[in-house]
Amino acid sequence: MSKFNYKKVIPRYRCIAIAMTFIAITVVGRTLYIMTAKHDYWMQVADRVKKDSVKVKPARGNILSCKGQFLASSLPEFKVYMDFKALKDANNDSLWDAKIDSIAEGLHHIFPEKSSAAFKNHLAEGRTKLSRHWAIWPKRIDYNTFTEIKVLPIFNLSPYKSGFHYEEYNARKRSYGSLAGRTIGAMYGAKDTARFGLELSYDSILRGKNGIVHRRKVRNKFLNITDTPPVDGADIITTIDVDIQDLAERAVVDELREINGNVGVAIVMEVATGDIKAIVNMEKCFDNEYREIHNHAVSDLLEPGSVFKTASILVALDDGVVDTTAKVETGAGVWPMYGREMKDWNWRKGGYGLLTLPKTLWYSSNVGVSRIIDDHYRNNPEKFVKSILRTGIGDDLGIPLVGATPARIRMPHKNSHGQYDNWSRTDLPWMSIGYVTQIPPISTLTFYNAIANNGKMMRPRFVQRVVKDGKTVMEFPPEVIRPAIAKPTSIKKIQTILEQVVSVGLGKKAGSESFKVSGKTGTAQMSKGSAGYKAGGTNYLLSFAGYFPSDAPEYSCIVCIQKSGLPASGGGMSGVVFHNIAEGIMAQRLKVNIEDAKDASSILIPDVLNGNLTAAYNVLNALGIKTNTNWSGSYLNGNPIWGKAQNKNNKTIALIREPSYSKKVIPDVLGMGARDAVYAIESRGVKTIIDGRGKVVKQSLPAGHYIKKNEKCYLILK
Repeated sequence: MSKFNYKKVIPRYRCIAIAMTFIAITVVGRTLYIMTAKHDYWMQVADRVKKDSVKVKPARGNILSCKGQFLASSLPEFKVYMDFKALKDANNDSLWDAKIDSIAEGLHHIFPEKSSAAFKNHLAEGRTKLSRHWAIWPKRIDYNTFTEIKVLPIFNLSPYKSGFHYEEYNARKRSYGSLAGRTIGAMYGAKDTARFGLELSYDSILRGKNGIVHRRKVRNKFLNITDTPPVDGADIITTIDVDIQDLAERAVVDELREINGNVGVAIVMEVATGDIKAIVNMEKCFDNEYREIHNHAVSDLLEPGSVFKTASILVALDDGVVDTTAKVETGAGVWPMYGREMKDWNWRKGGYGLLTLPKTLWYSSNVGVSRIIDDHYRNNPEKFVKSILRTGIGDDLGIPLVGATPARIRMPHKNSHGQYDNWSRTDLPWMSIGYVTQIPPISTLTFYNAIANNGKMMRPRFVQRVVKDGKTVMEFPPEVIRPAIAKPTSIKKIQTILEQVVSVGLGKKAGSESFKVSGKTGTAQMSKGSAGYKAGGTNYLLSFAGYFPSDAPEYSCIVCIQKSGLPASGGGMSGVVFHNIAEGIMAQRLKVNIEDAKDASSILIPDVLNGNLTAAYNVLNALGIKTNTNWSGSYLNGNPIWGKAQNKNNKTIALIREPSYSKKVIPDVLGMGARDAVYAIESRGVKTIIDGRGKVVKQSLPAGHYIKKNEKCYLILK
């Protein structure tokens, strides 16, 4: 007989089966509950212990000058916080109570605009709330300030013991402040996206590629596990020369202030390569200060005025309709043309009378140039416009800056009845003197640069090459747009005329006693659209375009100034700026042998300005003048040492180092030259305005003054 008792065993199995089924239903039900109702909660829990596909931003590439100086680079910035819950969990409350006064005093020393008592109250508030992310300072701070905070009591402990933690950001900084700011560009800091300029045009190169990591929490610490490493951005080497850019900017701003101008533009181009060495776009703001707001140099579509006459005379010479011996009657400076009057600038003085063709440009005669063009092209204006376009002045230059616009030159068009539907008989003479066209300054300069380059037109170049890890990965060589904009004989003739415009014509103020300059002046009334030229007062565009030295051109330059009302003179205003830029550039190229500066027959000790003692030491040592110093260091390898120079009995110069000033206060710059004084103050973020020449005799913000936001320091030099 079987020992299996069916009646006893089956109920047991049934109970087990029911229990297992109930457990299975419970597990499935619980699973569905977690997957639906508790989904968000458990996803948050997962996020606390792991993170997948976390993007790692690469380091953005730098923008450098043609000489390798940093124009824009990425520097770390930080926001600092306290986790008071972590401080409490680490049982460091008593340590906090003992050190809070030292912490508050240390923060006040770092941020003098806020008192130690205010810091103490602020931190006490965060502690009361047991905040896990309490901002110690509301703004981003630089690396040096961050290191100062990290050494304070409590903050120098690990995050799990102190609660001190931070967020790191990549901040885009321009090493030379606003210099060429509109061309270099800027970033939206919070979004890490480029706004304009080369930053935007070359964003894909500068940005690099994001990396991917996933994070896992192990023993209360996150570990990053790299899936795809980030690829840092490459550097771009621009054509901008910092020294020329600074020179051009100061020359433009000085003249704008002198004549109360509205907008000032200057572009310097290297003749042989088309490299843009400087580009200035200054505009008067509401506070009467001049800043770069728009890139007028590449985007302003304005009637160029008399600088366009060069193109008109060039095409007339190139088409063979006239020669330099041609003569034209300008009368008393007023000439009727198709129901309107063409006037010369001196018509009230009786005009110029009979002029040769070169003299029409020497004296910028509207009547002379317009009569020459109208006499030979009135029956075929299309031929004139086609010849103008043949010079390349209307070409799309492919400028790598957002907002750049090619010139607009109207082409006559006949309808089916043989009549011009977009052209009047006055358009041709007025176009010949720079109206009825819209040409940005950079297109005009490219045309003049081609004349300086014996007819070869170069594309304006802003970037030379792309560099990654010290190696060139992409090059942008000089590019020829047009091998010849006119016949060689025509180019030679116009070169001679342009040199005469400066030597004997209206462009004398642009010239130099040290070298020959060639160019053309321009003074044009600015149209206000449908309102006309004189609505609400007359605005003028004053220009000078040319190149130097005339014998072997190295640089071409255009200066355009917009101003309201009279007086207005392209030669007397823009020409002065051109003169200052040209002489400054040529002076920078001079190289003097230091041996020639020694004078063995002299026993006089030179006066040495206060400021950068390492630079002074280097010069004095090279000249063989004895010095005493209370410091040591290398001019070539060390940082600048600031201090004062004292003449000791006309035999020795003592170079005395002064205590260094905090970056938060104004230094003592009395006795310094302009260069050292401006550097010492503007490196602290304060705008400097100088008046006079020599050494600083007065500073509006005294030494030791705590710096506030948007402050300005006025320096008087004598």
